[in-house]
Amino acid sequence: MAAVDRKDRYDMAQDNAINGPDDDLPVATITVGAGAQQREIALRVRSGDGRPIVWLGGFRSDMRATKARALDAWAERHGRPLVRFDYTGHGESSGAFVNAVISTWVEDAVAVIERFADDRPILVGSSMGGWVTALAVRERFRQGHGHPAGIVLIAPALDFTHDLMWEAFPAEVRAEIEQRGVWYRDTSYSPEPTPVTRALIEDGRRNRLLTDALDLGCPVHILQGMNDPDVPYTHALKTIDRLPAKGTILTLIKDGDHRLSRPQDIELILRTVEAIA
Repeated sequence: MAAVDRKDRYDMAQDNAINGPDDDLPVATITVGAGAQQREIALRVRSGDGRPIVWLGGFRSDMRATKARALDAWAERHGRPLVRFDYTGHGESSGAFVNAVISTWVEDAVAVIERFADDRPILVGSSMGGWVTALAVRERFRQGHGHPAGIVLIAPALDFTHDLMWEAFPAEVRAEIEQRGVWYRDTSYSPEPTPVTRALIEDGRRNRLLTDALDLGCPVHILQGMNDPDVPYTHALKTIDRLPAKGTILTLIKDGDHRLSRPQDIELILRTVEAIA
């Protein structure tokens, strides 16, 4: 069974080597939503010159994960503006994870992009962040904004709640989600199980993108490990099949896993971002 609920955990010693003992940027917050849905989204903003870069992390990951911090360190070295943020119920942002759905996290992303990277940004989405990226691009276009200048997707998990969760769940798990509203999934990446809610599954179903052609209006480069146990490389093939032929690149890393956080993976990610940025 594909497992896509695995948080992008990291080894602290490796992170220290990437970006020092801790982030040098203060945490800022913006308010997203209204009424009962109002929450504070935490982010770190690095100033610089050139097109802004936005990091969109994965399911249960946060802005201090290995790849996010490596990209921020690259931006610091090259004087590039970069924004990292935590989705609702993730990291340093407010809200309960169990109450959030894909649409919640897309709203977070749209608000961050509009506030800090409105001028044709470079979007870098990892795992679920790939899905959030595509949905945010679509929503911003509906609002009258232009398309991004370029997109880098790392093991993109578009439609994962349906294709990689629901479709893979046995009947008893589906029944528990439908009847109780939530199923708690054990994961080796965290001591706490991950709640998979009926609301998450239903909202994900409404936000599916891979059922039709998908044009994000800019160059897209996908990086995908072929040893990924969470988002199979065949899912990347399905994704690229929906994208336009022109301006779309898929790079397969034969021995790469889902995290793609080894030094050679990080180097490839940074080269790819630099090329598209």
